[in-house]
Amino acid sequence: MHSAVSESAVTSASARRFRWRVVDIVVASVIGVAAGVIFWLWGQAWTPLSTGLSFLPGLDGLLAGGWLFAGVLGGLVIRKPGAALYTEIVASVVSMVVGTQWGPETFIWGVIEGLGAEIGFAILLYRNWRLLGALVAGAVAGLSTAILDTNFSSIAAYEFGPRAIYFVAAIVSGILLAGLVSWLIVRALAATGALDRFGAGREARSRESDDPDAA
Repeated sequence: MHSAVSESAVTSASARRFRWRVVDIVVASVIGVAAGVIFWLWGQAWTPLSTGLSFLPGLDGLLAGGWLFAGVLGGLVIRKPGAALYTEIVASVVSMVVGTQWGPETFIWGVIEGLGAEIGFAILLYRNWRLLGALVAGAVAGLSTAILDTNFSSIAAYEFGPRAIYFVAAIVSGILLAGLVSWLIVRALAATGALDRFGAGREARSRESDDPDAA
């Protein structure tokens, strides 16, 4: 009897942990919209930035992470299944509506890249929201865009060598620009108290209370 009650309590706690609140939807949407504007700006900067990397064909894959951070950031803040996919899709739609040069393809890429980040968090069973979780989500998101870009975009016309460089560079970009940068953003926001209604904010407050030098 006690075992059944215990299992029921665990199941209920797990359900609550994964249930979306209104504040989760609102904040995820805000992150998505803000990221979508940044996506659009990143798209405007694509040509001059990629030109600066043209000394090694394929190295422009290092820019791919600029379109991947929304999913990782949303996942790190909301900490629920679907958050990475949702924020990445919202960001891609906003970017498309504002006027990206890639048109409807932006939405398709957003869905696949959001799924990539989502899979990264799922690999760790939606339990690691620290740096490791961010880097894994960024890496899988980078892998997703590397596969898309080297097979279904202008990058597919590259020779094998430059395509291989692009593939690796996109994954590295996902790890750094989407993973590491998103983790740093979450830590900075949590330190200000902006995320106090979320796990990241509560962890920041807990670290401060445990720090003997905080007073």
